[in-house]
Amino acid sequence: GQITNAGKILDRDGVVLAQSVNGKRQFHQNYSIRVATLHAVGDTYGFIATGAHTVCRDRLTGYSRVDGLNRLMRSGEGSDVTLTIDAGLCVTAYEALGSNKGAVGVYNYKTGEIVCMTSKESYDPENKPFDIDVNPRYEGVYLNRLLTGLFTPGSTFKIITAASAIDNIPGIGSQTFYCSGAYNVGGSSIKCQNTYGHGNISFDTAFAQSCNSAFAQIGLKLGTSKLAATAKSMGFGKSYNISGVSTAISKFTLSSKDDDVALGWTAVGQGETLANPLHMMMIAGAAANNGSTPVPFFVRDSLLASAVSVPKTPEKLMSEATSAALRKYLRNNVKTNYGDYNFPDMEFCGKTGTAEVDGETSHAWFVGFSEKSSFPYAIVVCVQNGGSGSAVAVPIASAVMKKLASRNYS
Repeated sequence: GQITNAGKILDRDGVVLAQSVNGKRQFHQNYSIRVATLHAVGDTYGFIATGAHTVCRDRLTGYSRVDGLNRLMRSGEGSDVTLTIDAGLCVTAYEALGSNKGAVGVYNYKTGEIVCMTSKESYDPENKPFDIDVNPRYEGVYLNRLLTGLFTPGSTFKIITAASAIDNIPGIGSQTFYCSGAYNVGGSSIKCQNTYGHGNISFDTAFAQSCNSAFAQIGLKLGTSKLAATAKSMGFGKSYNISGVSTAISKFTLSSKDDDVALGWTAVGQGETLANPLHMMMIAGAAANNGSTPVPFFVRDSLLASAVSVPKTPEKLMSEATSAALRKYLRNNVKTNYGDYNFPDMEFCGKTGTAEVDGETSHAWFVGFSEKSSFPYAIVVCVQNGGSGSAVAVPIASAVMKKLASRNYS
């Protein structure tokens, strides 16, 4: 049934996001905080499976497998739960998304703490819309797009293709490719976003300018088995336990039976590949952190909640050498293409994506991280049917990271 008497849910700074008052569950008095943190806090009925109200239900209500309902009988409520998220940062992310649906996540790639987890569309848990189940506006409203969403990754997948090339194509950094605006293979064309073509283009510039022609050629040089092996080693095909929530599984579906056209499109991030935003954030964090990353979490560890304990063993997604090379190229992307002014004094690295979707507006992506040891954070922005990654996702990432830098914690 519905949670009524239970412990408080607090953000990392002790801001009370939900509490019980006179036998009734109340959420934060500020509307913006309520909607921006909804998918982390959850609802009292459990419709939002990723929220603390669901994953920490026993802990909040005082139920224990050892003591049963003794704590609830003694005090009328259970234990408090502290989240790692910053409510104010979540509001910044939510407002930056504007009228778009999507997800924004930020975590500390040294500790694994998720400091921002925002998913949109959302709703006000204090005033749940009466038409939530029939109004198209609220389609997927219970879905936490950061943890359980799957989207075509677009050019953010070029991080995986680039890593595979670094590992498998000797001298890839010094190679050049020719782009006429499209790469013809198997009687079909893999079109570049630059319809006039890049001409002769180096590997690092092809990465920064997201040249589809060059990366399709790289994909064909690699072949299906090597690209698939890299994708698997970087977490495709695997679900991660995030404070008791199983993430959606990023899917690399290319097989040896597929032709060169399918391979070329897959290498540039189109095709049938689907990516989970939190997983893409972990890949960025691993690139920043010498190839390994702690599994992210958003609920503080507790002896009372083994299901939401903090994972202790980091995930190794790539070698140290590969991560070092990727950092160089991802840093070049920001310096030469996205602009350091968007991430001042952050030594930022990143990659955009504009993922084409049949019959719909493209998804806009950005994944990135700061190289500064005093600011060890990685971010993912995925704007569902938002348009261009550079035009839409980068400004959102900029607003969130600037806000985080002003918060002065690490």
